[in-house]
Amino acid sequence: MTAQIECSDLVKIFSAEGVEVQALQGLTLRVDSGELTAIVGASGSGKSTLLAILTGLEVPTAGKATVAGHDLLTMTSAERTRYRRETVGFVWQQTSRNLLPYYTARQNIAMPLALAGVPRAKRKERTEQLIELLGMTEFAGRRPAQLSGGQQQRAAIAVALANEPEVLFADEPTGELDDLNSQLVFDALGAVNRELGVTVLIVTHDEDVSKKVRRTVQIRDGRLSTEVHRSTETNELGEEQHRSQEFVVIDRVGRLQLPRDYVSALGLDGLVRVELADDHAQVHPTEKSSAPAPEEADR
Repeated sequence: MTAQIECSDLVKIFSAEGVEVQALQGLTLRVDSGELTAIVGASGSGKSTLLAILTGLEVPTAGKATVAGHDLLTMTSAERTRYRRETVGFVWQQTSRNLLPYYTARQNIAMPLALAGVPRAKRKERTEQLIELLGMTEFAGRRPAQLSGGQQQRAAIAVALANEPEVLFADEPTGELDDLNSQLVFDALGAVNRELGVTVLIVTHDEDVSKKVRRTVQIRDGRLSTEVHRSTETNELGEEQHRSQEFVVIDRVGRLQLPRDYVSALGLDGLVRVELADDHAQVHPTEKSSAPAPEEADR
């Protein structure tokens, strides 16, 4: 598979009032063409910074980042603007930021095409294609204020797809929605991925959303920590079985981050004991020392 998104040793440092904050600390990530992937992480983990870099809103301090063959470190200002207009689409969490309030949903979708100089007939064809794909027929003629939050987000996805981007980024797309509308929006993103072959990257803190994709990548302290891969298999009785595997990421100097629940369950802290077996490594909590306390040894 071809890598659509590729980051290697990505570093981003913010400076404010003489204080430096390293938001990304050598992050490495690969997303293949046509994948639907969720990036999860707590507040301050670096996921929002990563998204800002991938969408061209921020420039990395060091490392390598490419999206659809575009080098995000060396692009000029004009190239960056063209990249955001033509190569990637973006859906904000805040529904009000995605749509022009005085246009209908249909007019909002057509607007990027008009700005790009697409002929009227092709604009109409592309607009109606997206309206049908995203199940918007019954409300496409309404303005944003007349739409529910879920309807607004589906319209926003259509706007982001108008110019046929290669990659669609979504920042907490269900963060302001109830469960029903969240499911409708997620279904829409899945349809876009399946029907149009667009690579979709969702950034979220919502574990329920992340469980609905085949690949979930967790960021912790500015680095990739774990990945979960999900698949569906059919057994000999013809019954579908869902399988989930969790992986940890080892960086080039051999560091890895164990899942927090593993660390908590085993009481791992500070030094741990590591053993090498024939085909795997074992990590054990350090046994408590049986040596006497200093004051007892002096008696």
